[in-house]
Amino acid sequence: MALVDDDAEYTEFLSQYLRERGVAVHVFGDSTDLLADPDAYEYGFYVVDLSLPGIDGVDLIKVLRRRTESGVVVVSGKLAPDVFKQVMTAGADMYLAKPVQFDQVELAIIAVQRRLGAAGGPNIVWKLDRRTQRLIAPDGVQIELSGTDTALMECFLEAAGEVVPRDAILRKLGKQGDGESDGLNATIYRLRRRIEKATPMLVPLQSKSGVGYIFRAQLKAQ
Repeated sequence: MALVDDDAEYTEFLSQYLRERGVAVHVFGDSTDLLADPDAYEYGFYVVDLSLPGIDGVDLIKVLRRRTESGVVVVSGKLAPDVFKQVMTAGADMYLAKPVQFDQVELAIIAVQRRLGAAGGPNIVWKLDRRTQRLIAPDGVQIELSGTDTALMECFLEAAGEVVPRDAILRKLGKQGDGESDGLNATIYRLRRRIEKATPMLVPLQSKSGVGYIFRAQLKAQ
């Protein structure tokens, strides 16, 4: 996630709060610094102030919207009558007025990411790092995987967005027979919980009753 705000004290404490909750945060005190970053348009989420050095927040959102569909929440003390309209027209997903509690920012991020995840936005990309056995969420959070978790994610990678039948997963895990179904359910549950604890993003791992499981987001290997 990119946090763009020139209030050093605010960004220090907000970023610390979010990192303690498993969110990878990159802080930019100037909009120009963000746009000069090689990964400027690759962040899974943006929290943006409006009164910024460089181009202001509204114009920054317009620039971001030309290159990314990632979530954008504005957190600002700018309260002119037409500000909300400008912000939403530029492409922001939500506007929070300062002063704001850190948990409100966290809840706004979760709410926007849930909607984006459900919509299957084009830049909601999860990555499987085979070398380190880690799943990398779109917000940059890295989730350590067990060998079984990695084998599961390989199934979803090969399926490319299609449903993976239960028997195919069991074969991949080296298990056979109906008696293993409960164990598979428990394995899927543990993987979901591991991801949920690491990132506020909606986990796109869903069951298809009587068939198998599907990973409803872009998944790429790296």
